[in-house]
Amino acid sequence: MRIAMSGTHRVGKSTLIEDLGEELTEYRVVDEPYHLLEEEGYEFASPPCLEDFLEQLRRSLELLEEEDTRNILFDRCPLDFLGYLLTHEDSDAFDVEEWLTRIRSALKTLDLVVFVPIEERDRIRLPAHEDSQLRREVDEKLAWILLDDPYELGVEVLSVHGSGTARVSQVLERLSRAGGR
Repeated sequence: MRIAMSGTHRVGKSTLIEDLGEELTEYRVVDEPYHLLEEEGYEFASPPCLEDFLEQLRRSLELLEEEDTRNILFDRCPLDFLGYLLTHEDSDAFDVEEWLTRIRSALKTLDLVVFVPIEERDRIRLPAHEDSQLRREVDEKLAWILLDDPYELGVEVLSVHGSGTARVSQVLERLSRAGGR
């Protein structure tokens, strides 16, 4: 299967993908676009500007379009960056309609998106400098995009919760039902 982890920053996506990678040894992990772009020399603004999120969206789309192999775990997907773009202070300069055809096409290559939301009792300790308001806004926007599907993306979504072990179990259970493991 082709599976992407999705969620705002600091919810445990990378930990979940790391843990899943240990369980699903036949799967390859693709790092998130932010890290790949950094390795390629891209310099992000601090805080990230609209163009930074657009660049990550482009890179995420390329990863889905280029990678045609099965048994792959993606750390983030285009919808993550859609969430950030739609909540950015300069979001009025972003035209979602311009991107939807390509996003829909790329998402069709995925078998499952695993949504890692902020939980009622937040499991992640945030650094003092962290923008918790932005984090919550992106989480709410992603829940709306993934669970309400206002853009008719038609992607299958599994929302996970609980401890790291519980989250891994939920994904493995879903994969066993689909024959993906």
